[in-house]
Amino acid sequence: MTPTTTPSTEGLLRMAALAEQSGVSAATIKHYLREGLLPAPVKTSRNMAWYSPEYVDRIKLIKRLQEERYLPLDVIKRILENEPDQVEARLELGDALLQRSQAAIASGKGITRKQAVTRLDLPEDVLDGFERIGAIEPHETKAGVRYSQPDAEFLTAISEFRKSGYGEALGFTIYDALIYMRHLEALARDEVDVISEKLPGKLSADEAADLIERGHGPMRDLLSAMHVKLLVAELRRRQDS
Repeated sequence: MTPTTTPSTEGLLRMAALAEQSGVSAATIKHYLREGLLPAPVKTSRNMAWYSPEYVDRIKLIKRLQEERYLPLDVIKRILENEPDQVEARLELGDALLQRSQAAIASGKGITRKQAVTRLDLPEDVLDGFERIGAIEPHETKAGVRYSQPDAEFLTAISEFRKSGYGEALGFTIYDALIYMRHLEALARDEVDVISEKLPGKLSADEAADLIERGHGPMRDLLSAMHVKLLVAELRRRQDS
């Protein structure tokens, strides 16, 4: 019979030391292990396990994602399975983009509800409807309700649509916007996945945010051109069939 070789434990940590260095209880660490958030430890016997020092940083990151990002463990597991060394860079990029959006709202960019009514000639009930379906988001300010810059651009486009004839008289309603929202939400999810995969680690959070902002105009033109092309193709397909 071949003798069993005991794995080397040099440089490894026992559970008590791991809990002390990570600042997380042994019970919580065992829960992370059961959920598959941590790799299997080195077992020297049935009741003896050893952990590499890398576990410390991983456990701290899991705890941060729970406490600071309020992410459930199944989401954290998915994040850690996909390039865990890029987690911090991805979080920094997300923070930078959100901070810029919030700063734009706080700086007064956008349009007030009153301006949307008077300048864009949009009825109050139309604004109420778009708020109800989540197409625009109202922000309470000292000057009254304000919409962000992207929402202002959305409302300007809606105003132009109405002036060109797309209105209630022909049966067009705010709920037709849900068609575009449904498809664009899927596009946005895929786009965030691509950005999260390609930019972190190559550019700083601010550089990546700058790149995304510079791409807004070209992306709008690209989507418009593709939309027209696909619309014509669908009309032709239906005519041929």
